[in-house]
Amino acid sequence: MYELWPETEDDWWEVEALYDLCFAPGREALSSYRLRDGVKTVESLSRVARDGDGILAGAIRYWPVRVGEHAALLLGPVAVHPTRQGEGLGGALIRDSLASASETGWDRVMLVGDAPYYAKFGFKRLTGVMMPPPTNPDRVLGLDIMQGAWQGVAGKVTRRA
Repeated sequence: MYELWPETEDDWWEVEALYDLCFAPGREALSSYRLRDGVKTVESLSRVARDGDGILAGAIRYWPVRVGEHAALLLGPVAVHPTRQGEGLGGALIRDSLASASETGWDRVMLVGDAPYYAKFGFKRLTGVMMPPPTNPDRVLGLDIMQGAWQGVAGKVTRRA
């Protein structure tokens, strides 16, 4: 059993260690990290999952971005400790945080990721939304939190403080 909690400052380095474990070396060289440099996470949506002993099992973060003139959330990274994968924890983190995003008035969320995995949460390929290079456009996905929120939204994805 896991409990989901808002990420705190005290969690930061433990979450970073989890991301280092789960992702390839050089993960911070990815284009999505240029959108995060010097920008605070959306604290109300970033979560950690801990087991009954308080051990970190998973984490998810969100960042504010702009797509053209429109505000959006950038989901990621989301990670689950390798010994806890396959238990549905990643899905629980995504569903819980997306529900909170809806409750707090966000309209749209995007990510760079695996379309078959994220499709089960309602994400679809975004056309006309340009992440900084190099990013495979087939991996740029979006979800309408509010119905029709991505309709007519296009342009470059940029940082938002």
